Amino acid sequence: MNKSNIVMIGMPGAGKSTIGVVLAKNRGYQFVDSDLVIQERYDKLLHQLITEHGLDGFIRIEEEVNASLQAEKSIIATGGSVVYGPKAMEHLKEIGTVVYLKLSYESIEERLGDLKARGVALKDGQTLLDLYKERTPLYEKYADITVDCENATIPQIVAKINTFLEDR
Repeated sequence: MNKSNIVMIGMPGAGKSTIGVVLAKNRGYQFVDSDLVIQERYDKLLHQLITEHGLDGFIRIEEEVNASLQAEKSIIATGGSVVYGPKAMEHLKEIGTVVYLKLSYESIEERLGDLKARGVALKDGQTLLDLYKERTPLYEKYADITVDCENATIPQIVAKINTFLEDR
């Protein structure tokens, strides 16, 4: 398996799916949304899986699905909690270049709206800020490339990613 894929990681609301689709069109790649793969495999919405299996159960499901993804020349948009699964992240790094879409906490908060409806994996009593502080070091750890998306348009972000990839 070669590293022909580009794997998007980052907080919910960072633009992984949106940027991923545009980047896939731009590069002539397939687009894979791992959240949709999970929903299809289990025939349930993410928030239903979280309710049914609990947060830890959902994270195990997410890790198993992401660790089994087979793709070539694809942009893979992952769920924001994918970084909790070391087995999944190891696999994704083997099959692709991991791009961290970095945004400030304020921007994420502004974009997100209803966290439960989005299927954001929050522990009881955990705030979005807690989640941001917990995940940021994990995104930084796994990223091959970090793209600062603050105040950038979709075409600007796609151009930044393409420039980073050409320089590798």
